[in-house]
Amino acid sequence: MTQNTLVVTLKPPEQAALEKRLAAGDFDFRPIAHARFSARGEGVVATLYASGKLVVQGNATDVFAARYLERAGARSQPARSARARLHTVVIGSDESGKGDYFGPLVVAAVRLEANESDELEGGPVRDSKRIDDASCKRLGAALRGRFPYAVRKHDPPRYNAKHAEIGNLNPILAQMHAEVIRELFVPGAHAVVDQFERSGLVLKALEGLAVSFEERPRAEEIPAVAAASVIAREQFLVAIDELSETWAVDLCKGAGAPTDHAARRFVALHGFDSLGAVSKLHFKNTTKIRGKGRS
Repeated sequence: MTQNTLVVTLKPPEQAALEKRLAAGDFDFRPIAHARFSARGEGVVATLYASGKLVVQGNATDVFAARYLERAGARSQPARSARARLHTVVIGSDESGKGDYFGPLVVAAVRLEANESDELEGGPVRDSKRIDDASCKRLGAALRGRFPYAVRKHDPPRYNAKHAEIGNLNPILAQMHAEVIRELFVPGAHAVVDQFERSGLVLKALEGLAVSFEERPRAEEIPAVAAASVIAREQFLVAIDELSETWAVDLCKGAGAPTDHAARRFVALHGFDSLGAVSKLHFKNTTKIRGKGRS
């Protein structure tokens, strides 16, 4: 089962309260160097160091956070996960272009302080799939000018080479997510990734980094992930525009019938062998275009 790590800094009263609550529960305590206590139980090991930093490791860190670490007022902010609310710094990461035949695969991350998350709460920044392209471009540029962010982009030639080598998209995505999180990491940060697989590939790629980590569906509910979603889509849209201008073909989003028509126009102008410069070749669209013959 996947092992997660949660890191929280507690004030002295919070330390005492937590120790009392754990002592009343089903936890076994043991002494550990430089620590106030280390307690094992309920699927986790929770170690409170003399510095005030609490490190929780195991397969039930979410449950532990919700049960023992939620602070007063947390329930008044339903858009954030219990774990994200416990941290003053949240790094959100999301991708764009995964389901688009044309254009790059883009992963973006954004780092927000607690007050910055509150600033974005309830505003126009949300899941980029719910924002029109023009607004997404404007919002993405504004967010990049306002908050720390990181972007990784695999243009089609690089993407195709990596996919041909690995044969699976998820390890590629996991590495990209890990890279942007590492770039923005600061001690005590909590990283949230919009879940795209369940085998723990991102956590494995983050091995050695002392970051509290969480993968969850619909993570765009968290402001940092929503901001990352917008920037990732903005960067994807800009790249599509640039490829369209470079190759004199209007390249479509998605992978439906309009995409097939655009691909045929591209092949008619530039030949089938150039298709990998603008598209993700492992998509079924390629087979359909090949079936029409190499123009």
